[in-house]
Amino acid sequence: MYSGSVPALYDRYRGPVFFEPFARDLADCLADLRSGNVLEIAAGTGIVTRELARVLPETVSIIASDINQDMLDFAAAQPGLARINWRQADALALPFGDAAFDAVLCQFGVMFFPDRVAGYRETRRVLKPGGRFVFNVWDRVENNEFCWTVTEAMARLFPNNPPDLLARTPYGYFDTDLIRNELTQAGFDDIAIETVDRQSAAPSARDLAIGFCKGSPLRSEIEERDPNRLDEATHVATEALLSRFGEGAIAGKMRAHVITTTAS
Repeated sequence: MYSGSVPALYDRYRGPVFFEPFARDLADCLADLRSGNVLEIAAGTGIVTRELARVLPETVSIIASDINQDMLDFAAAQPGLARINWRQADALALPFGDAAFDAVLCQFGVMFFPDRVAGYRETRRVLKPGGRFVFNVWDRVENNEFCWTVTEAMARLFPNNPPDLLARTPYGYFDTDLIRNELTQAGFDDIAIETVDRQSAAPSARDLAIGFCKGSPLRSEIEERDPNRLDEATHVATEALLSRFGEGAIAGKMRAHVITTTAS
């Protein structure tokens, strides 16, 4: 899913639009750390990692992990991140000892855990007592305008088998009561959830469509239906975005939940 050209497309077309605005806020949640060890889970192409390197002093050790080596290789090649220790790691079986970290951070990654409670328990295991777990998830797809527009366009293109991965997974874990319950099952307490609205900006409808159709999990769903229709899907997504948001630089509303909790 995230091999070949996808990491570069993901970072170029999706990073600035969707992830960088939230990455700054998420990294700032740990800005008070002056020493210790921080683990990032599902680091992807290093969008949050760059912010952590900006806000945390050299006295804080940063390990950035992801299950996908191609994404990590892309991230490690970016400038200014020589201090980062990159590790391939499965969030459900972290290769670290108990109570190894003062904080764990994860941006828009927990939705992909095959078993979220098990993943939360692993995070709890590697945190020191009182350590912080900070992560975010998207709100429902209808509250994220760009994604909803593309999702509707793909449903029109493939009416008999709509690609719904975005709504089902990345944008499917929005129930804050469920999030609280699963964190509590995993041994976390003092759970704070803040709903955050941001403005998403893209240089053009075409750029945004490329990011969705060629640099996101949506690509695999399109190719599963017809590998020869990826360019057509990108065109259809472009037209839908142009119809709703217009020519030139475009902006849309996006909403996420930011969760902060501690290891009891």
